Amino acid sequence: MIARQDEETPLLQRPEQPTTKTPLPWDQFSIVLFLETLDPLSSQTLSPFTPQLIRDIGVTHGDESQVGRYVGILQSSYYVAHALTIFHWSQLSDHIGRKPVILIALLAISVSMFSFGLSKTFLDLVISRVVCGAFDASNAILKTMVMDITDMTNMPEAYGYVPIPWMIANSVGPLIGGSLSRPADVFPSIFGRSELLNTYPYLLPCSIPALFASTAWLVTYFRLKESTSTRTSLWELIKGGFFGQSHKPRQPSNNAIVDPGVADPDAVKSKPLSLRVLLTPKVLNVTANYITMALYHVAFNSILPVFCATPIELGGLSLDPPRIGALLAAQGVAHGIFQLLFFARLHDHFGARAIHIAGVTSGIPIAILFPVINALARAHGIGMAVWLCVAVQLALSISFIMCYPSMALFIRAASPNHASLGATNGIAQMAASVARIVGPASAASVFSYSIQEGRHAWLVYYFMITIALFAVGTALFLPRSPSVWEDDQ
Repeated sequence: MIARQDEETPLLQRPEQPTTKTPLPWDQFSIVLFLETLDPLSSQTLSPFTPQLIRDIGVTHGDESQVGRYVGILQSSYYVAHALTIFHWSQLSDHIGRKPVILIALLAISVSMFSFGLSKTFLDLVISRVVCGAFDASNAILKTMVMDITDMTNMPEAYGYVPIPWMIANSVGPLIGGSLSRPADVFPSIFGRSELLNTYPYLLPCSIPALFASTAWLVTYFRLKESTSTRTSLWELIKGGFFGQSHKPRQPSNNAIVDPGVADPDAVKSKPLSLRVLLTPKVLNVTANYITMALYHVAFNSILPVFCATPIELGGLSLDPPRIGALLAAQGVAHGIFQLLFFARLHDHFGARAIHIAGVTSGIPIAILFPVINALARAHGIGMAVWLCVAVQLALSISFIMCYPSMALFIRAASPNHASLGATNGIAQMAASVARIVGPASAASVFSYSIQEGRHAWLVYYFMITIALFAVGTALFLPRSPSVWEDDQ
């Protein structure tokens, strides 16, 4: 793999860049792909039935216009906890290794999903999501692991495979949540006599990702190797004031995946940097792009199921949970297949910056299509014209989803040194979590406000278009290629 050079490394000491593509380390990359399914599986399982769950617990008191607001609050509660902790988990992974942090995250997913399925009040639901958000750093850490075990020659290829677990999770999760919620009513001959499932009608879909997370914990513990080259014990961190610089890193573990291209001992021994040192112009640039992109994406993901579940006369599509689940599943399959087949080719031909700008620009027509779809449903019912517009919106969302692997390349290039890669990624993920706090609650609340009688029905879509324009503006400040930042180091 390409040796990552710290900023203090003299230019004349930089080794020559390899001209051949490094093979992917499939023995560990396959485990990372397996673990990538957990985070989207848990969240996507909840999406189809969350609006109905909000109605069932009675927190809206029968006011249909408030369902979107409470769905947004519930989603934001996860990201509030996530934003407060994700940087610290990412920075901790630079010190103690990625594997211990992933084990904690998998345990959090399992416990919180069981808790969500057993919840009977809105407060219980919020607590379950807060626990998951506070301890689940798996998504960020796994992204960092992909950066650890790849280089700039094979990282685009790796991100061509990353959609496979997301495609599976985004397809299976909505199907689980949509078809297995309220099983005693949907399958009375099988579950009708179960007192447990009659009392907790959403426990069954929640238990499936919970049990899967438990299985993944065992796989991680026994099969996953550490990807950081140096580690510090937690006790040494505590003695040194947690993230102080007084401790000495351990030598690389025999079980660690050490970058074979790193020939400079100083690069291996480089220490994780403090937050103040990490906030370079490059990191701030990539963080600004990540936060605007994530804000739009989470707003879209929050509005889509609520829009589908809202009655046509109020501005939605009047779809039931199974059909919403099928739509979200189709979206996940399309995203995964396209990125798997075309991202590496598009990257080689156009570059990461062009892909990112095209993706965030597609957010404008995506937002415009929402009221168009509703207008067609009002005029002609849910027919061919409606589904054609839904398909166009789906195709445009494929372009937007390609922004994520592009940004991963810029995050890796922006890191001041390899030892701080986790913390650098943590800054971007923390910023994205802040966007995800604002996104679901604000977008869903604006949607609820706009469908009330006498309000401006297009208000929520103006909101989304504004976010997309900000994302396009920040994208223009990116360099023409991540290699520009790599060369500057």
